Amino acid sequence: MSFVEDLFSLEGKTAVVIGGTGVLCGEMAKGLARAGATVALVGRSEEKGAERLREIDEVGGQGFFVPADVASRESLSALLDTVLGTTGRVDILVNGAGVNSPTPVLEITDEEFSRILDINLGAILRSCQIFGAHMLAQGGGSIINVGSISGLGPLSRVFTYSASKAAVHNLSKNLAREWAERKVRVNTIVPGFFPAEQNRKVLTEDRVAAIMGHTPAKRFGEAQELIGATLLLASEKAGSFITGIEMIVDGGFSAMSI
Repeated sequence: MSFVEDLFSLEGKTAVVIGGTGVLCGEMAKGLARAGATVALVGRSEEKGAERLREIDEVGGQGFFVPADVASRESLSALLDTVLGTTGRVDILVNGAGVNSPTPVLEITDEEFSRILDINLGAILRSCQIFGAHMLAQGGGSIINVGSISGLGPLSRVFTYSASKAAVHNLSKNLAREWAERKVRVNTIVPGFFPAEQNRKVLTEDRVAAIMGHTPAKRFGEAQELIGATLLLASEKAGSFITGIEMIVDGGFSAMSI
């Protein structure tokens, strides 16, 4: 094994990827598997889970699908029990479940606001509590919460989503501060504009033009471009002193002003 391979190796580790049946977290899960981790793919669709597992198998990785409802603390606790019963440990947690809505601000209902905050923020708090407790008892681990470029600065048409993601960024920093001495690292990976299921509804022609005009790379990100950042944050060796950060992967979007 070369120096670089050893630095980023996840051999013998178990990674739980919540939202792993989706586009972005699916690629992150595949990257974790290629680095040697056994990956528990978590989602609601067994069909999508099977498709992702086929992709992991094709690159020589190992994984299994576990259905779970992130809105339920009981379901997340059962998820942990299932993973521990299969691999005996959890070393890496990726929190990537999320929902979005293009509802204009004056039309956002209490129900919609509460639903989006509960999935995008409440579910992350619940899973961090449940899996974080295991990692603390185990003696260490890495939690990677998926934030958003809209959590760093306000973006039009995604008001509740932006608010929820900004809170995720803050929550992650608080947990990082709380658990650093006990070797549980908590970071936020911050994707810029990556076409995926939850944002296609807001990617109108005018909006795409505005995004491209504000992105130095002049293109959207590709899902596999999140893998490098994921491995850095997941690796016990490469990322051992990295906690409480926002790892931005956005083609320069956040570096632009006028």
